[in-house]
Amino acid sequence: MRASITNLTAPSIYQCQCNYRTVRYDTKHGMKFYRPLLVTFALVVVLLCGFSQAADDKDWYQHATFYQIYPRSFQDSNGDGIGDLKGITSRMEYLAGLGIDATWLSPPFVSPLADFGYDVADFYDIQPEYGTLADMEELIAEAHRHGIKLMLDFIPNHSSDEHDWFVQSATGNAKYRDYYIWRPGKVNSVTGELEPPNNWISVFGGPAWTYDTRRGEFYLHQFTKKQADLNYRNPTVVQEMTDMLTFWLEKGVDGFRLDAINHMFEDPQLRDEPPGWGPPGSYDELDHIYTKDNPDTYGVVYNWRELCEDYGRRFNKTIIIMTEAYASIENTMLYYEDATGTRQGAHMPFNFQLIYDFKNDQNAIGLKQSIDFWMNHMPARHTPSWVAGSHDHSRVASRVGLVHVDQVLTLVHTLPGTSITYYGEEIGMFDFKEAETYDNRDPNRTPMQWDNTISAGFSTNRTTWLRLHPDYPTRNVMLQEAAEKSTLKHFRTLTALRRHPSLVHGEFVHRTVGADVYAFSRELHGEDTLVTVLNMAASNRTVDLGDFVNLPHRVKVEIAQPDSNYKAGDEIDIHTVTLLKHDSVVLRAIASGSTGIKLSMIVMLLAAVKHLL
Repeated sequence: MRASITNLTAPSIYQCQCNYRTVRYDTKHGMKFYRPLLVTFALVVVLLCGFSQAADDKDWYQHATFYQIYPRSFQDSNGDGIGDLKGITSRMEYLAGLGIDATWLSPPFVSPLADFGYDVADFYDIQPEYGTLADMEELIAEAHRHGIKLMLDFIPNHSSDEHDWFVQSATGNAKYRDYYIWRPGKVNSVTGELEPPNNWISVFGGPAWTYDTRRGEFYLHQFTKKQADLNYRNPTVVQEMTDMLTFWLEKGVDGFRLDAINHMFEDPQLRDEPPGWGPPGSYDELDHIYTKDNPDTYGVVYNWRELCEDYGRRFNKTIIIMTEAYASIENTMLYYEDATGTRQGAHMPFNFQLIYDFKNDQNAIGLKQSIDFWMNHMPARHTPSWVAGSHDHSRVASRVGLVHVDQVLTLVHTLPGTSITYYGEEIGMFDFKEAETYDNRDPNRTPMQWDNTISAGFSTNRTTWLRLHPDYPTRNVMLQEAAEKSTLKHFRTLTALRRHPSLVHGEFVHRTVGADVYAFSRELHGEDTLVTVLNMAASNRTVDLGDFVNLPHRVKVEIAQPDSNYKAGDEIDIHTVTLLKHDSVVLRAIASGSTGIKLSMIVMLLAAVKHLL
C-alpha cells in the first residue's frame, strides 16, 4: 500500500493519500474523531501482515477429502437387503465425523441394473430400490447441513436400451432417429450372413454392435448391449445431456463425476481398429484409436465446465467436474485444460497411478516415480487427485495387503491436492471373492460393515444383495470406534490434519532415503513444517532426514499409524528416525521464530498508533 502525507491549504489540515481512499483530519481541534479510523487501519495492517497467506486461499475442492459411496452397499433403511438414499442420510453424522468434505454417489438413477446403475433409463428420477426424488433432495439438504458437498456420478457416453430415447429411436420416431449410433451392417461374402459394420469390440467382450429387429440396423454399445452409445455429433443430444446437468444443479448438487468420458465420440467413418496387444477375444486385442480419446470429447467437457462456472457465479459456489478416463497421460491432462490453457475442463481428472503402481513389493523409488509421473505432466496451477480405490478396483487390503492400508491412507491424505477414499477403506475392508454374483467387481462392492449384529448393521434382513464378508464380526466400525488405536481413528486424525495451512498451501518437496523409505515435506512460511515418512520395506529401517532443509534437530510425531513404534507427541532426532516394516508417520517441525516475529510486528504497529495519537 502506498501512502503519503501532504501539506494542504492550511497548516492544520493534512491529507493521507493511499490506494483506497483519502482521509482529511484537523490537528488543531484534536484527533478524537479519527482515532477509531487509525486504530482500524493499524489492525488491518496487522491482519494483512499476520495472515498474508489468506490471499492465496484455495478453493474447497483443491484440498478436500472425497468419499465415494456405492448406494446399494452403504446402508439399507427399509430391510430389503439393498442400500438406499435414506440409509445414506441416516449415516450423515458418521460421514461428518470422518472429517470428509465431499461425497460422490455411484449412479442412483432409474435403471434396469444390467450394470447396476451405469445403464440409465431415466436421468431425471431415482431408482425405486434407492428411494424417490424427494429422498434425494433430503439427502442433499442433510449433507449440506453437515457441511458436506454432494456429487453425482454422471454417465454421458450411453443410456440404457430401455431409456425412452432409445425405444423411440429403435421404433422409428424421426425426432430420436439420430440420438444413437445406428448402421445397417454388411453381408459376409462367403456365408451370406449379416455382420456388424466393423470389428469394434465391447469393453466387456464380444462385438460392440447389436442388431435390433425393430429398426433393422445395428446399434453401437462400447459396454454391454444394454448400454447404447449416445450420438454426440447430434447437437440435440448434447443439449439434452446439458439440460440434465442443469436439472441436478438446480436440485443443489455440488458437481459431477463424468464416467467413461473418453468413449463419447467415435470415428465417423467407422474404420476397423488395428491389432492391439491382448489375446484374441479380449478388449485389448485391438488398439482403440477410433473409439477412444477423440479430440471432440474435450470440447464437450470444456462447455460443461463453463455451465458449472456460470451456475456457480449465480449462486456464489464452486461446482466441480471430475473425469474418469483410462487414457494416456497426455490425453488425460487435456481434461484439465486445452493445449493453449485458455479453456478449462475438469477440476480434477481421476488419477489412478497409485492403484496401478502401489504394489505389495513396491519400493520408495517406484513410489516417487509414480507421484512424479502425475505431478510433472499436470498443467500449472491445477490440482492433483489421489485415488486408492473405487467400485471398479480391488480394495487396498486385498490388492496390496492389510499391512499397507494405514500407510496408503497416510500417503493420500498428506500429498498435495485432493484425496478420494472408497467406502470401507477407512476400516480396511477386504474384497470377498465368494460374493461374486453378477460380475467380477462384486467382491469389492459388498455391504458396509458397521457392527457385529445381523448383516453387520447394514440391514435388518439376513439376506443382502451381495453376501457380507465373513470377517465383519471382527472388522467393523463399532469395534474400531471402541479400540484405543484403529485404522478408522487413523483416518480421522489424517482428515483433521489436512486442514493445516502447511498441507493446504505448503510447498511440496519429496525424495527417497535409500531404496526403501519415501519422505516428503510440506513447508509454508510462518507455519510448522510437516514431514511424511513411509517405510516401504518388510523390515525395520532407520534413516537420516537431515537432507530436508530448514528442519530442526528435534521434531515431534504428529501422527503415527496404529501399529507404529511411535505415538503422537513423541520427540525424536531427525537424524535417527526408526520405522517398523510398512510403517508411516507424520512429523511436525515447529516454525522457529515465527510467533515472535508476528508479535514484534504487532507491538511496533501499536506503538506507532500510540505515537500518532
